[in-house]
Amino acid sequence: MHGNDVLKIAIAQFTVTEEPAANLETIEGYARRAAEDGARVLLLPEGLIARDDGDSSYTARMAQPRDGPFVTGLRHVSERYGVTLMGTVHVPAKGAASRTIDEHMAVESGVGADEPKAVRRRVSNVFVVIRGGEIAATYRKLHLYDAFAERESDTVEPGDALPPIVDVDGWRIGVMTCYDLRFPETARSLAVRGADAIAVSAAWVRGPRKERHWELMTSARALENTCYVLACSATGARTIGLSRVIDPLGEVVAAAGPQPSLITAELRRDVLASARRSLPVLANRRFTDPSLA
Repeated sequence: MHGNDVLKIAIAQFTVTEEPAANLETIEGYARRAAEDGARVLLLPEGLIARDDGDSSYTARMAQPRDGPFVTGLRHVSERYGVTLMGTVHVPAKGAASRTIDEHMAVESGVGADEPKAVRRRVSNVFVVIRGGEIAATYRKLHLYDAFAERESDTVEPGDALPPIVDVDGWRIGVMTCYDLRFPETARSLAVRGADAIAVSAAWVRGPRKERHWELMTSARALENTCYVLACSATGARTIGLSRVIDPLGEVVAAAGPQPSLITAELRRDVLASARRSLPVLANRRFTDPSLA
């Protein structure tokens, strides 16, 4: 096989710290290793700029603009090592109509309207694809994690557009973010638009049965769409790791444990074509293409 018949990808799972500079250094180290191993794509976790497991609003407070130092650093890493980087960062949301983070917290806690409020607005959780040192695509997370006693919508605004598909060496890769995985329409929208693979950037929170949910749904999204699924979750006190690559018939190609690690896999055009010949669900489906409500 040659050319774009095979695409080597890497997934780096690690614990995002409170320090953006340290996180950028960690990403550069993984990018170097991925490039040395011949990978053309490096998938990273959700919320790369900064995270504090003891403060759910910390990631939003540490948001930076797309032309800020963190994303600029990612662009330099991508250019230096020739690897397409994929992962999410939190950036200030557009528009002045958003409530402030502190206003949301005030509503939840019953603080009166006359209490002083900070000026920081809700932010966007943005999946960025950086190819050749340039931002090739962005996607604002559609489904916010308002579940299992969490409320991402207190600090993050939802997106309003379907996720994009980007080309890497002739392979069409769609993107999704964490909680999107629980909504099959998101992955199906990518598959019917021609995705060969779907990359999921996540910080999958620990909890009863949550690891099982991750395993089931990453495999299901691959099998029901006959796409490769590349799924990366952060590691840490609250997040599971367990990153994995699933082939178009739902089989695990590569998998990580709960600790920081780098895994690699090859996406093969013959495997993709064979799966779609033997299981033509995309051709056989009777429902219309998913659309946003």
